[in-house]
Amino acid sequence: MSSNFKVLQVIPKLGYGGAETGCYDIAHYLPENNCESFIVTSGGDLIKFIDKKKVKLIRLPVHSKNPILILFNTIILIGIILFYNISIVHARSRAPAWSCLVASKLTGRKFVTTFHGTYNFSGKLKKFYNSVMVRSDLIIAGSNFIFSHIKENYASLIDIKKKLLVIFRGINVDYFDPSTTIEVEEKKLLEKWEIFENKKIILMPGRLTSWKGQELFIEAVNLVNIELGYEAFYAVILGDDQGRDLYKKKLVKLCEKYNISKQIKFVDHCKDMALAYKISDIVISASIEPEAFGRVSVEAQSMQKLIIASNIGGSNETIIDEMTGLLFEAGDPKSLCKKIIRALTMDESRLKTIGIEGRKNIIKKFNVEKMCFSTYSEYKRLLN
Repeated sequence: MSSNFKVLQVIPKLGYGGAETGCYDIAHYLPENNCESFIVTSGGDLIKFIDKKKVKLIRLPVHSKNPILILFNTIILIGIILFYNISIVHARSRAPAWSCLVASKLTGRKFVTTFHGTYNFSGKLKKFYNSVMVRSDLIIAGSNFIFSHIKENYASLIDIKKKLLVIFRGINVDYFDPSTTIEVEEKKLLEKWEIFENKKIILMPGRLTSWKGQELFIEAVNLVNIELGYEAFYAVILGDDQGRDLYKKKLVKLCEKYNISKQIKFVDHCKDMALAYKISDIVISASIEPEAFGRVSVEAQSMQKLIIASNIGGSNETIIDEMTGLLFEAGDPKSLCKKIIRALTMDESRLKTIGIEGRKNIIKKFNVEKMCFSTYSEYKRLLN
């Protein structure tokens, strides 16, 4: 196969997060456009889905922040770049980005970084560590929120000759399509979640961590019950605790405190997220800190579900308030309570209209094809 250019993406692990799925999608898009594609990673569940005929996978401990391993990775990356004649090195996280920076400079190759988060810092040393993400030839921000964060915090480090731009993350709108699920599978999932009563289902996906807002959501559920005088719905908190046992115990105790343990279901994981959205009526994203993009809000809209999200970070960009979803005051359980009650009492025609507009919004702005094409186009511009 004659190749236009060769791209090496480097990411700590290939899991199911936004950065990882973006890496996976672009890796498989490039061969369709006559380019060779390489991924360097330490492992991850998504590896088993990689088409080895299209993408060359190389394992290295690029997840490590150990300076010795970063140096080791640098040396190996130099060898990979030279052996395969890589054109572009694209880093998607800070630790491997340091290895990629040195390797690309020493081999004279183009270096690209994607800023996937805010990468908070409390001192000069941490800020310097983060700064590797703006030391590339092309800096990609995953949202306008991240673009502003970079300009506010790293302006002095950005060479005006280098390009900083926004390429929104994209999702597979063919997978997150409400018409593709099977009714039998929907019933099986409801049984698995032990939901048997004919009540509405409110879904809150996301790993169990305090900034995702699970505590706030439980507080809001309790306030809704007090306001309505009865339990009008099931609430499903879907996400792995990733070893945060104490935090999950705290959430369970909070449910016991409000006597809503039977109403709120904790589900560790779900292999078919499209199905999880399909059997739900309302989806919640209650982050108390700004999300760089907010994949849940985008996936819910694509599935034509009413999304209620906090009014900070990426959700402000992906949701058109009152048209494709509802925004509530971040960190305020009373505000979330009001939005939930409004959603529960909304007539079906209004819900359907919001769902249709939500899917239109995602197809137009946040589909994976658009993300891949934009990234591929920027690769070409960089080389030319």
